[in-house]
Amino acid sequence: MTHLAQNAADPGALGILLWVILPYVALVLFVGGHVWRYRYDKFGWTTRSSQLYESRLLRIGSPLFHFGILVVLVGHVIGLLIPNSWTEAAGVSEHTYHVTAVALGTVAGVSTLGGIAILIYRRRTVGPVFSATTRNDKLMYLMLTAALVLGLAATVAANIVDEGYDYRTTISPWFRSIFYFQPDPALMAGVPLLFQLHALSALALFAVWPFTRLVHMLTAPLGYLTRPYIVYRSRDTQLGSRAPRRGWERVR
Repeated sequence: MTHLAQNAADPGALGILLWVILPYVALVLFVGGHVWRYRYDKFGWTTRSSQLYESRLLRIGSPLFHFGILVVLVGHVIGLLIPNSWTEAAGVSEHTYHVTAVALGTVAGVSTLGGIAILIYRRRTVGPVFSATTRNDKLMYLMLTAALVLGLAATVAANIVDEGYDYRTTISPWFRSIFYFQPDPALMAGVPLLFQLHALSALALFAVWPFTRLVHMLTAPLGYLTRPYIVYRSRDTQLGSRAPRRGWERVR
């Protein structure tokens, strides 16, 4: 058992710090940070697109990353929030769920890492894109990559190298207990080190999330569906020989 797991098993002060206090700090920063950002930095709520600078690598890396991360997020939502009994009641056996989750998770993880590797390479090698990259962006890429690498490494180590690890009996109940306001750090006792590090890296990522360009993932341009048409009217002095249609009269 790892030193980290031993301290959490106590749970002891370190276990309480890592699996009780830190999750709530990350949750407060995640929710409060988005509220603050929306109130005081609406114009900064953007991806700061760099497509105008370079598009060839972006067309490859962006779809790989975004489709991969979408599958990863859906898999985490199902695995962490839905208890085993629910999936079994729906007719999905534990073996079927495990095989499907490992297969899809591995493919999605490799796709996401491949996509972010291309995006980082693009930012480092394309001059205008590199110049537009802030320290905030570098920190975001570092933390996001660390969480992805640790998650994929934990999946491969536990389910491909070893005989497998059922995180839905330990990590998932601990995660749900946070939202019940009855956190149980003892559930993290004995959890493999890579899974613990992946969980901690995810908490750190969520803590800084609202202050990075990742905020765009929580928005959608729904206003475009209902906004009125933009009317363009000519300012030419010569309007032509025909009378303008109603609503297209010259503005004086």
